[in-house]
This record gives sequence, structure tokens and C-alpha cells, in this order.
Amino acid sequence: MTAGAPHVDVAIVGAGFAGLGMATHLARRAKESFVVLERADAVGGTWRDNIYPGIACDIPGHLYSFSFRPPADWSAVYPAGAEIRAYLDRLVQDEGLADHILLGRELASATWDAQSARWHLVTECGEGAQSLTARILLLAVGRLSEPRIPDIEGLDDFPGTVVHTAAWEPDLDLAGARVGVVGTGASAIQIVPHVADRAAELVIFSRTPPYIVPREDRRLDPAERAELVDPQRAAAHRNELLLNADAAFAQRLRRRPDIDEIRARALRHLCAQIADPVLRAELTPDYEIGCKRILLSDDFYPTLLRENVVFEPGSLDSVVESKARASSGRSHELDILVMATGFETARPPVATRVHGRDGELLADHWRHGMISYASTVVAGFPNMFVLDGPNAALGHNSAIYMIETQLDYVVGALDHMTEAGIAALEVTADAEAAYTREIDDRSSDTVWLTGCDSWYVDPESGRLTLLWPGTALSFRERNGTFDPEPFVTRSSVATTSERGE
Repeated sequence: MTAGAPHVDVAIVGAGFAGLGMATHLARRAKESFVVLERADAVGGTWRDNIYPGIACDIPGHLYSFSFRPPADWSAVYPAGAEIRAYLDRLVQDEGLADHILLGRELASATWDAQSARWHLVTECGEGAQSLTARILLLAVGRLSEPRIPDIEGLDDFPGTVVHTAAWEPDLDLAGARVGVVGTGASAIQIVPHVADRAAELVIFSRTPPYIVPREDRRLDPAERAELVDPQRAAAHRNELLLNADAAFAQRLRRRPDIDEIRARALRHLCAQIADPVLRAELTPDYEIGCKRILLSDDFYPTLLRENVVFEPGSLDSVVESKARASSGRSHELDILVMATGFETARPPVATRVHGRDGELLADHWRHGMISYASTVVAGFPNMFVLDGPNAALGHNSAIYMIETQLDYVVGALDHMTEAGIAALEVTADAEAAYTREIDDRSSDTVWLTGCDSWYVDPESGRLTLLWPGTALSFRERNGTFDPEPFVTRSSVATTSERGE
């Protein structure tokens, strides 16, 4: 590595919710020097990248925000994307984080050096490669940062515009255009009604129809907004929302009557909005509810009834010049293809750039699916923490609550390292293996492993690697407090490893 490279105590990769949450804790502690490396030219993560028409949260705003911040003055039950982005911008300003954030700095490589007990980082920027070292590496790149474009024959030769929802072009002119939307997941059902308003023709390619329940969004009146900026009232409301959402986990265990009730609610919503029996059959999922994300919308189904909308009950099979061919065999002449096709989640690209102890590549460590201990640390990768990574997400509740739990864990680890004079902290392989078995045992009876194939499940191992197979509260109970017992440590003066006490 380059001699004399700048050094910090903590290097955070990513400036979305997780990275900025960690930065806030570090700034308030004022104990560690730190930087946030962000490859883009602004903060916000998924809420910076996703600016497509209709982008909004599907978790109530008062739960999808940090509990350690002053309550946000959300304008609606489910905030729009721009409102969430503004929330994160205010966080940077109010907490004085701007001087710690290096924009346009993409992580090219991170290599653990055992002798110095430091991470050596190389970043790419407009000025070329730059180096720095850090005692702690914190990966906060999230699961929704790398758009996935499926391998579709002829797509590269499509003469029109191809745009992913996570790389939306604000000046893209849809007026009078023939547009195809590929996918019917969370992004698609938000963008479709807005595209239909502007396009001359809209074709929706639906490989797998989703379960949809009423969104029931509404604007909050001034009295409600005033009440919910009171910290005590906001905390009580947040807790109420959390417990209500956690109650839905029984559905994911296929418990009755819980799963029957949510399935009936979704099918009633479909029947109420789609009278045509043929279309209704095409929109009825053939898998168990909950194994894919249950979506919220009041206007997706009605959009399918518009004269300028065609619903294709199958995937986009191939593209020949400007004709998009569906798996049904029907072809559609299109000007624009919108790929609402999700993200690379099971194999995060950042793992190909991180080398741990003995040079092991994180991607190789995760070659059979992501594994960890406490969903936050990885054997063979000392002084490294992963936020919103293996088994740290939820399919029924707020990701922000999970991130806060992990932040508490990391802060506990930092305090322990300082108090015990620890230079290197690494979880044992045995502890990681035991935690992995625990995850597998917890997952075995859930709808995610018994109901269908989904992006929550690793495609090679068949393991549930994205989601925590339990409630948000059980995640905090299991992983919210740092325990040094399953770690091997090296003190600042010792030359051999010893078990932490």
C-alpha cells in the first residue's frame, strides 16, 4: 500500500440509511475519527437512486425513520421518496456529517493487514485511485444498490430506450410513447399508474403476479402532524406500529388463521377491483402468500383496466429490433423498456473487493450463500462489520429498526475494543457456523422456504440468506447487545491471539 496514506479509526462504505446512522453515532460519540465513502455524488442510498414516478415508502414513515432523531414531520402515512431523501439530507446537516463524507469515492479494494491490524483501502474517484487505512471497516452498501437486468435475448440491440427503475432519467419523455414495463414487484406497481397516465400504450410483462393488499395511504392533517412531532407521542406511535407489524410474522410461519386472513384480504382486493374473470385469474398468484413481499396499492389493478394498457401474463422472452416478444408468443412494438427487475441481492458485488485474513475474498467466503454471526460480523474478516447484510432484513417490518439494532451492536463492540485495548477482533468460525445453523433451523418452517422461490433465498444453496426468520423484536433480543465471548482478539501489545473475556 502507499506509504503515508491517511488513517482513520472507522471507514464506512455507503451513505444510505445504515451508513449515515453509523456516522451519526460516531459523530455524537466524538471518540473515533471516521469517514464515509460514497461512490455517488450525493447521499441517500436507495432513496437517492430511485426517483421514478410514484416512488414511495411501503412502511409508515414514523416507523421508517431513526428513533434517535427528532420526530420527522411526515406529510402522509407513507412518505414519498423525495420526502425520505430530504430527511436524510437534514440528518447530514443537523449532525454535522458533511465534513466526514467523501463523495464520488467508490471502494475498489479493501485488504486486511494482520501485522498493522488495519484495513488498507483503495478508492476510485475522478482524480484516480486514492488510498487510506482504517482500524475498522464498516460495510453499509445495503441490498438495493446494484440494479439487476435479466439476460434477455436481443435486449442490447433494442433501438429505443432501456431504463432501470433505479437509474431513472428525469427528462425521459413518456408522452405519446409505447412503453413496456418488465416486472410486477414493488417498484413496478408504483410506477405503472404514472406511466399509464402519460404513455400512448403501456405493456406490462408479469412473470409472477404479486399479492396486493389495499395501501390506504392518506395525508396527515395539521393536528396529527403537530401531535406526532412531540417526542413522547412519536415514540409511542412508533412502538405501536412496530408491534402491529411484528404481529404479521405469524403469517410467515403459515399459522392459521393468520395466513388465511391475509390471503383472503389480498384476494378480496383483487376481486373488488378486477371484475373480468380471465384477467383476475391471470393476476391470481399460484404460490403461498408472504413468500414474496406482499405489496400495497390502491391504483395498480384499476390501471390494468385502462384502454391504453396491455397486461402480459408472462415474462419478456426476447427483443427483436423494436419488438418485445412475451413468453406467450405475442410481440409488441415499443419505444421504451422500463426494467422494474430488482437488484443483485444474494451476491453483493462489494464482496468481490474485500480481502480478509490470509487474503480470503469475501465473495469466496460467501460462495455458498451469505453467512455471518449476529448478522453483523464474518469469520476471517477481523474488525469488519456488515450492516443490512446477511439475515438482517425483514419481509414484514421496518428495515430501519433492524439497522438501529445493528448500530447498537457495533457501538458495543467499539467500546469493548477500547476498554480492553483490543487491536483486532474476529468472530470464530465455530460461532459463525452455529449461528448459521440457528438461522437454518429458524427458517425451516417459514413460508420463504416452503411457499415459493424468491430473491430472499440464495439460488445455489437454497438457504434463506437475506431475511431474519423472526420478528423485529426477536432480532433485537438476539443481536442487539455485543457479547465478546465468541471472538478471538489481539491486544495492542500482544503478538498472539487470545480469547476475549
